[in-house]
Amino acid sequence: MIKNVLGILIIALALVFETSFFPTFISPEFKPDLLLVITVYIALRGTFEGGAPLSWGIGLLKDLFSGLYLGLNAFTFLLLFMVIKSSSDRLYAESGELFVVAVSLATLGNVTVSALLSVMFTSSPGVAYSMLYSLIPHILANAFSASIITLFPLFSSPLPEADTP
Repeated sequence: MIKNVLGILIIALALVFETSFFPTFISPEFKPDLLLVITVYIALRGTFEGGAPLSWGIGLLKDLFSGLYLGLNAFTFLLLFMVIKSSSDRLYAESGELFVVAVSLATLGNVTVSALLSVMFTSSPGVAYSMLYSLIPHILANAFSASIITLFPLFSSPLPEADTP
């Protein structure tokens, strides 16, 4: 119960940092996507039953507070969760290096899928161009934030298991 409350608090704190603190003090192309980093952590450490709705909810929260189109981040976060979760069972998911690599690949996937969907469903290709223009700094910022997260003691503790009847 305490770990669930702590998880909700971490997600809320990441949302506050991502929507109010980072845009004020950090250039947009170097702003880390903490909610994506949390989704990758959940995909590597959590269960499918609890992580899939949570990753969709985290993406929807991002859409509500800072997204262009409602559901775009929710879809891409859920898609990335399923891809990472399908391969994480075969990997040593408690490795910090794997976490940084997975966050970097998830950032690449998130920007690519969001840009493709923006090109397909909007009439302004400038949105996709601006996403792809800042791809490398965005990957570096997310990889740096993921490497910082691996230093916290909570990183090495497993997520709470889902209650089964």
